[in-house]
Amino acid sequence: MVNVIVLLTVEPAKVQDVANALADLDRVSEVYSVGGRFDLVVMVRARDIDEIAEIVPGAILKIPGITDSETLIAFRANSKYDLERTFSLGM
Repeated sequence: MVNVIVLLTVEPAKVQDVANALADLDRVSEVYSVGGRFDLVVMVRARDIDEIAEIVPGAILKIPGITDSETLIAFRANSKYDLERTFSLGM
């Protein structure tokens, strides 16, 4: 599994429309509207890097209203949230 974080700058009047379009895409697990340098943070989970190549430039960056992006590939997850979910499943 490959986890990617996509940081997006969006035209102000289109933030909600872009967020809705992103949430409808396969492999997009979460979309957050945020304050700061970026407008939206998109969490993408894919099987492999080839699938990321299809999703990020092939679908996400084609949504009208996006003006800039930065993509981060996660190497390792160190999350209390993920650990708690694993233990709650009895693993």
